[in-house]
Amino acid sequence: MQTAGQFQLPPNPATMHDSTVPQAIGPLMELRAEDTLKLNVLLANAQAIRINEQTMCVYGMTDGDDARVELSPNCPPEKYLRLVREMLSTNALGSPRGYPVYLRRWTRMGDMRNKRLEPLLMLAEDEAVIAVARAAGLTDELAARIWWTLPTAEVGRYMLEHPGVVHGVMGPILAAYLTEYLPFEEVPANLINTVRLILQPGLISDAQRREIWRRGAQKNHYYVGFLQTMPDDLPDPQPARADYQSVTGALRALTDDPVAKQLLRVLSAPGQAFLHTCERVLCKSLDQDVVVELLDAMYHYFAPLRTDDREFDSVTELEQYIDRVVQAHDPRGAPVRRSLPESATDLRDMLLLAHSGEPLVRPIFARTDAIGSLMRKKIAPVTNAVLAASARLRGKSLSLP
Repeated sequence: MQTAGQFQLPPNPATMHDSTVPQAIGPLMELRAEDTLKLNVLLANAQAIRINEQTMCVYGMTDGDDARVELSPNCPPEKYLRLVREMLSTNALGSPRGYPVYLRRWTRMGDMRNKRLEPLLMLAEDEAVIAVARAAGLTDELAARIWWTLPTAEVGRYMLEHPGVVHGVMGPILAAYLTEYLPFEEVPANLINTVRLILQPGLISDAQRREIWRRGAQKNHYYVGFLQTMPDDLPDPQPARADYQSVTGALRALTDDPVAKQLLRVLSAPGQAFLHTCERVLCKSLDQDVVVELLDAMYHYFAPLRTDDREFDSVTELEQYIDRVVQAHDPRGAPVRRSLPESATDLRDMLLLAHSGEPLVRPIFARTDAIGSLMRKKIAPVTNAVLAASARLRGKSLSLP
């Protein structure tokens, strides 16, 4: 029978037939008395706990210097550490079972908004710390405790998803760490997410921002984070389309029209830089995640043109839908067409890009794990349509790689 803090050997099979014969009792495994005393003192003063399993030390974050307890195991180290964690869990949660394994999936999705978060930082369990980092109720103070407990790139990204942390003391600290870590990030999706997060206002300097952009010359997925976070302020300026001024004059009366606003946004210098950068990434993408993130960046950029969340899983289906919209004289685009009849092609291209999200490539990627040039060949029906629309909006002829 096993209880918190001790372990009893199983009964001797030779004596199980006779209930009157005493069962053989092995030595109990429990924490040393001096370790128990030291840990109780530590827990009374700590705001967070972590364990160094190599050195068998328990550390506590306190208002002053960090406190430390050097363990003196009387059994194999992994078993003694289990006893220590049972003690920590009993103190924090009232149960020796620790952080429930079945909750990990939900807490990694940020579903801890109705739970008390502080006790989870007293368990010295990575999954519990990650649960707090993803919780909706995360504060800047808790972020400091989390970072002391588990300072990893994954945790830093989770915490920079919270505006309270971004605008707090911890925001620039986390961004500085992630900026230094960027060259060592090997997963493109994580790199894109990191760039997106550290580009939030107030976290890094203009010089750092320019340096990160410069790295995109070797790894163009750096650019995707810029497209997601600052689509109208990219570091690579491009001239406005040649007819931008005349279109601006023609649409002067439609200052509150969402379609007119989006058309002028696209034809302006920042809009042309956005499209130019999208083309650079799409033409040389090496990874499926990069393609998905890029298409989603375009999808959100042109979001004002969508009237619903309809998804399309092929370019043919999407183009047929757009043709029906155009033939129906799309009431949302009617004011622009009346003021600028020659805008019909531009409106059609913007509609295509407004619906060019991840669903377009999902059926292809579901059937292949190809990367590099083979991947680009397989998704050519999608990327060619997107690149053609982008090129027309930039007043350029399509030049496929």
